[in-house]
Amino acid sequence: MTIRCVASVLDDLKGIDGHVVVVDNQSGDGSAEAIEDWIGSLPNAAPVSLVRSETNSGFSGGHNQGIGARVAEYYLVLNSDAIVRPGFFAAILDAAGANPNAGLFAPCIEYDDGEQQVSCFRFPSPASELMRGAQTGAISRVFARREVALNMPPAADQVEWASFACILLRAEMVAQVGPMDEGYFLYFEDVEYCWRARQAGWRIVYVPQARAVHFRGGSGPVKALAKQRKRLPAYYYASRTRLFRQTRGMFGPVLANLAWYAGRGIARLRLLAGKSIPPSNAHEARDIWINVLSPLGDRRESGT
Repeated sequence: MTIRCVASVLDDLKGIDGHVVVVDNQSGDGSAEAIEDWIGSLPNAAPVSLVRSETNSGFSGGHNQGIGARVAEYYLVLNSDAIVRPGFFAAILDAAGANPNAGLFAPCIEYDDGEQQVSCFRFPSPASELMRGAQTGAISRVFARREVALNMPPAADQVEWASFACILLRAEMVAQVGPMDEGYFLYFEDVEYCWRARQAGWRIVYVPQARAVHFRGGSGPVKALAKQRKRLPAYYYASRTRLFRQTRGMFGPVLANLAWYAGRGIARLRLLAGKSIPPSNAHEARDIWINVLSPLGDRRESGT
């Protein structure tokens, strides 16, 4: 999967001064050796290098190592379970040149069947947690302006953060804002980074002409588990707690959790109308409190 990703980038980089850095995040399954052998089979001038991380440093740590490995004008953060479509770099670099006050450039991300993914969002808030808990039309309509997921394509002034499955970062912004927060193991680190960038005055630009494919569930189990309403890994909730602390203040995690509980209470009112209660993820009522007493603490790399 990683080799397919890199191959798509190399094909589209032709004629563009760029370099691909692959970070093996201590996979331990032979992937690093296989990727290294593949790189060795490429022509000598192929602009690809491999960085072997000494630890599994999570999403943020892995990308920080990749960004730190080269000096560049722009950095494309790209999941290993993704590929870029032909013309991707020309389109996204044109947008970057035309928007010098923007620091992040979000492409159109598709599934492998061509369906467009929701990849642009508003920031999570207690209001959005109330909506998520309630899953009730009346509440969703009242708080529609705080719905996290945006309709695609989004209006330019609506995008508050975008998925880091594929996103272009301006190096000038990275130098000012700093590296990604390695206090996150996986999930929500892209939200926090966009929050920090926007606080520093950088805009996010959506670039529909630049297209990438993000394959379903290729890099982690969370989306599949959530779809089945099964229990999510502890690191997911640890990241959620950290985000609400960093973006909503000292009481942010507690307020978000209480709002979610209020939403679940509203959802139970559906029983009065003879309707069923929309399900939540297994054990979520307890798991949302993970790290609430130490929101900037343990990343919880392994679940409980």
